[in-house]
Amino acid sequence: MVCMRNYKILWGVIALLMLALTTIAYKLVQGNVTPSDDNSIAVNLSKNERNFVLTEMRNFLITTQGVSEAITNKDLELAAKLATQAGMQTEKDAPSSLLPKIPLAMKTLGYDTHQKFDQIASDALQLKNPMHSRQQLDALMKNCIACHASFKILER
Repeated sequence: MVCMRNYKILWGVIALLMLALTTIAYKLVQGNVTPSDDNSIAVNLSKNERNFVLTEMRNFLITTQGVSEAITNKDLELAAKLATQAGMQTEKDAPSSLLPKIPLAMKTLGYDTHQKFDQIASDALQLKNPMHSRQQLDALMKNCIACHASFKILER
């Protein structure tokens, strides 16, 4: 009798843990979003989180312009240096409160963009092929376009 009661308690605890994990996983995928009247997804962030994301996007744009100019001038060492500044290393500065609020699709685009900058830097130094670097930068810009077409950042 005691053994059956322990199993019921154990299964109850397991069910509660599964429910909690499912809720957390859903929140990490969904993020803190609301529908928007312009067919984009509104991502709701605090003032500091929003400022961080907008600053990161501004830095992407500045870096992209610098990398583009360096490629045009066939200065692939400078292109690599600039691209590295927008690579995965910058992710360490993100506020920990931001991750659960960003929807998975936006996180995926963001991480991929950082990785693409790192790949541009690596290939620029190794391959020393401006056309290849230009094609990589063109592909990276598609991430920016997709993100801006899909999401807008609101302060809540």
